[in-house]
Amino acid sequence: MKQSDIRLPFRLAALVLGLFLAVGAFAQVTVNGHVKDAQGEPIIGATIRVAGSNAGAVSDFDGNFSINAEQGSKLSVSYVGYQPATVAVNGSSLVITMQDDAKMLENVVVIGYGVAKKNDLTGSVTAIKPDEKNKPLVTSAQEMMQGKIAGVNVTTGGGTPGGGATIRIRGGSSLNASNDPLVVIDGMAIDNQGVKGAPNALAMVNPNDIETFTVLKDASATAIYGSRGSNGVIIITTKKGRKGSAPQVSYTGNVSYSFVNKKVDVLNAAEYRDFVKNYYGEGSDAWNLLGNADTDWQDEIYRPAVTSDHNITVAGGLKNMPYRFSAGFTDQDGVVKTSNYQRTTANLNLNPSLLDDHLKLNLNAKFMYTHSRYADGEALSSAVRTDPTQPVRSYDSKFDNFHNYFTWTSDGTALGIPGYPYTQNSNASKNPVAILNGKNDRANSYDYMVNVEADYQIHGFEDLRLHVGVSGDWANGTQKTDVEPWSPQTFYYGSTGYTYEKKRNLVGTAYAQYYKDFLKTQHVDIMAGYEMSELRYEGDSRYSRINPDVNGDYNVTNGIWKQHSRLQSFYGRFNYIAWDRYMVTATVRRDGSSRFAEHWATFPAVALGWKVNEEAFLKNANWLEELKIRLGWGKTGQQDGIGNYNYFANYDVNNTNVDGRYPITGVGNDSGLLYRPQAYNKNLKWETTETWNAGLDIALFRNRVTASVDYYFRKTTDLINTAYVSAGSNFRNQVTSNIGSLENRGVEASLTVRPIQTKDWQWEVTANFTYNKNEITELTGESSKVKTGGISAGTGNTCQVHTVGYPASSFLVYQQVYDQNGKPLEGVYVDRNADGKISEEDMYIYKSPAAPYLAGLSSRLQYKNWDFGFSLRGSFGNYVYNDFQAGNVNIDKRYDSSFGYTQNSTPWAVENGWKTYDHVLSDMFVQNASFIKLDNITLGYSFNNLFKGGNYKGLGGRLYLTATNVATWTEFEGVDPEVFGGIAGSVYPRPISFTMGLNLNF
Repeated sequence: MKQSDIRLPFRLAALVLGLFLAVGAFAQVTVNGHVKDAQGEPIIGATIRVAGSNAGAVSDFDGNFSINAEQGSKLSVSYVGYQPATVAVNGSSLVITMQDDAKMLENVVVIGYGVAKKNDLTGSVTAIKPDEKNKPLVTSAQEMMQGKIAGVNVTTGGGTPGGGATIRIRGGSSLNASNDPLVVIDGMAIDNQGVKGAPNALAMVNPNDIETFTVLKDASATAIYGSRGSNGVIIITTKKGRKGSAPQVSYTGNVSYSFVNKKVDVLNAAEYRDFVKNYYGEGSDAWNLLGNADTDWQDEIYRPAVTSDHNITVAGGLKNMPYRFSAGFTDQDGVVKTSNYQRTTANLNLNPSLLDDHLKLNLNAKFMYTHSRYADGEALSSAVRTDPTQPVRSYDSKFDNFHNYFTWTSDGTALGIPGYPYTQNSNASKNPVAILNGKNDRANSYDYMVNVEADYQIHGFEDLRLHVGVSGDWANGTQKTDVEPWSPQTFYYGSTGYTYEKKRNLVGTAYAQYYKDFLKTQHVDIMAGYEMSELRYEGDSRYSRINPDVNGDYNVTNGIWKQHSRLQSFYGRFNYIAWDRYMVTATVRRDGSSRFAEHWATFPAVALGWKVNEEAFLKNANWLEELKIRLGWGKTGQQDGIGNYNYFANYDVNNTNVDGRYPITGVGNDSGLLYRPQAYNKNLKWETTETWNAGLDIALFRNRVTASVDYYFRKTTDLINTAYVSAGSNFRNQVTSNIGSLENRGVEASLTVRPIQTKDWQWEVTANFTYNKNEITELTGESSKVKTGGISAGTGNTCQVHTVGYPASSFLVYQQVYDQNGKPLEGVYVDRNADGKISEEDMYIYKSPAAPYLAGLSSRLQYKNWDFGFSLRGSFGNYVYNDFQAGNVNIDKRYDSSFGYTQNSTPWAVENGWKTYDHVLSDMFVQNASFIKLDNITLGYSFNNLFKGGNYKGLGGRLYLTATNVATWTEFEGVDPEVFGGIAGSVYPRPISFTMGLNLNF
């Protein structure tokens, strides 16, 4: 047999095997896939195509699809608003995660009057997307930023339902003018001043509608906003529909249970009886005033509270018009009885595109209605002062005029009050339950916001676009107050009245933008525009007493006021990028304000950026995604919070029927106008803040690690403050003036690490750190020290001061002396100037209320459908004057023989035994208020295809449990160390809350 004959069977076998393998390699399989976004939500209507063929599919309501494709082939996935994705077929199932595209956090951020690629930014800009899977119970937008952004400090005003918060970006830049950042919502700059019933301007935005927060921090980023950008800018964008997507209905809702977990430590009834016995003596007048009850007054005014929040959204997109409509309702009971907050919101977004997508329109309309019932804050202080041996109610006849509420009384007959043998003892602590139940203080508000924008990319000259926008915010609110005649707050008559406020804010803007790429390596972007805004604020009030012996109104007080201001601006920005790594940004704004005699001022800025990772020597560093250096300088102005008519002579006109006023016109004391000249300063001018900023951005290992560090220096000159002037000037001795300068310098750092990123496990940890040093560097005028910070302890006392060389509002106190056991000696202070006597010259600057160090830490761990997250934040080095402790230090005033009443004390006051209020300006009351707070813990489970059957695709959604305000670690001796301004009195407590929530996608 020939050798070739022997090889033939092997060759035939190899040929058959090769054909078999080739067929197998190109065999088609049915691929079942799922398309979702970065948050795990299904994407409806995504287009899936097989590369090189006409085969295609569209994802369904649950994001699922099925397509025939060959093993090893490529699938391309596209959807409007997301980056295209390409995946290889390797098996019969795929999960595809699409990343957001235009105006989304990963690539593009919203900046002043436009957008920019994130890696092209030269200023200090931070953009975050609210974590939908790890957020605490929130009713206002600012709470979603707490502890999340370096350089941004958010302090809520306590646990008041619907209450606002104080936001500071890189410390305060002013003394008396506003330190609040400018807030821009969907392109409209809003006014921070609210109206009755809606004092928190950010409540206008339902937190469930927010897409992103963008915070502009340095002058090179904020100077485009000129005189409104000194304190930083917060840009809020709301969610929109997606072009071409099918309608989707979703529901988000939750129910929360809240309660007070820490109360003020006061003596209980048994302890108080022992105190009176030991201090005043058994059988003494104080002893004889004790009752037989055992009342915890704090328990009597606090309650468990339930909050519910419900939101419905319909979103989608017609052929050329994405749309989104949402409606929400919040009902929040406060933990203090009688307090409640209800809010109804609606939001509509329409974004049609016309003329082959050259003309893009944006209509955004928002509506909010609120109803609030307020609990009088005096009940909080009375609850810790009122004698715990007295009952809440008593049916002794002496309390008949007080609705049978226990009340410390005076002899009404001796005071000549007919029909009132007993009246409220005005010096005694009041029954806190009667305070709450005897006062109906409620408010209703309406707020309408509309923003219409048109953006036209010129046909045939597409590099040029024209943009115009008109925005308006119309708000009004009425607060009505009725106080019962038996209320301890009325003395012997009731009262009724209202205050009405109305705000109108109109903004019109127009700009042209030209952007061009040339020489293949150069990019230029030039923008110039004009803006006009007008703010009108007005209101009136009317209050009267209720006297059953007088027909008609009695003791009526009226008020009416109007405010009006305008701001006109010209602005421009120039961006230049060379070889995709060298960047220059220059901005300028010229503002004209009606609040100054010298109306116009100019605010320039410039910034440089260098993408080091794009250089040739790092091109092959695959582990390095980004390394960018930023440098910036700029000036911004300040004209908010100073009033509208401070630079020219004006008069306050008052029409009132109160006895004792001096009428200019009219007859007798029944009618007339009172003209009172107001202080003014014709030389008042802008505050100006100059900022230097240096920053570094880095991303490593395919963005598994990202970090940013910034150093900044800010100097504010021509500080605006109410300062003393020479006697006889302008009819007063105080006037709003430019008095000096102030500096802030600091470091910000943020870090995000994704240590685990697999199909089933994802773990992300984010942290931020802020250091800020605040210092007054110059004060001019009559005094080198401007006292501030009024306290309740003593009479007319202040405990803070503005002075050169120290932070604003530093504490000015005496240095306390202690005995060998560490007990403070009343009235014994250190003679710091060694002149042999104790005087104001011995007072010294001791600590500051502003925290030099802030930090935040968040973590979210996901395993398949389960997620677990928590958030921590800390404040370090801040101090607080314990006004409550100082106001209760005098144990000798627990009983006052001249007025005939008793009041409770604290164990701390009894232990120290001070007997006057004369020495409350002691550094003993300035206490370390550093804290670490565990803000929230969340456990959630996401699901798809629930109740699926037949043609019904089922429900998708998420169920979660959250605990909010879980724990606080601090050395502060009060109830809560988180106090803005540094003076801790009786504050509405922040409760601990447990929330169960449900999100559904239909």
